[in-house]
Amino acid sequence: MRSHPFRVLLAVLALLGAGCVYRMDIQQGNYLEGKTVDQLQVGMTRSQVRYLLGTPMVPDLFDKDRWDYLFYFQRGRLHRPQRRHLVVYFKEDKVASFERDNIPNAPPPAPDQGPPPAKFPRI
Repeated sequence: MRSHPFRVLLAVLALLGAGCVYRMDIQQGNYLEGKTVDQLQVGMTRSQVRYLLGTPMVPDLFDKDRWDYLFYFQRGRLHRPQRRHLVVYFKEDKVASFERDNIPNAPPPAPDQGPPPAKFPRI
């Protein structure tokens, strides 16, 4: 009878330990950066768009004049995923229009570099 509380305690510890699982970052699709998407212009050819943005993630089999670029990034378990979507429409093999969704205009801020070298004492 004494082993019963020990088994319950062991089962509880096993359940608590199972919840502490590492979740790796997941990145899928084409990385869409604002400065790159800003270079996209109406009138560009398909090869220019492919050179600038890469091969589209989702080729549309029913509409050859539409390219979809998707980006998905999930950091660990607790953070909300980043989703970016760009749709490029072609007419006569040239960009007719495009729609951007959740693509930041500005690049991310630079990391803090610390104090300038002049602040350190001379040896």
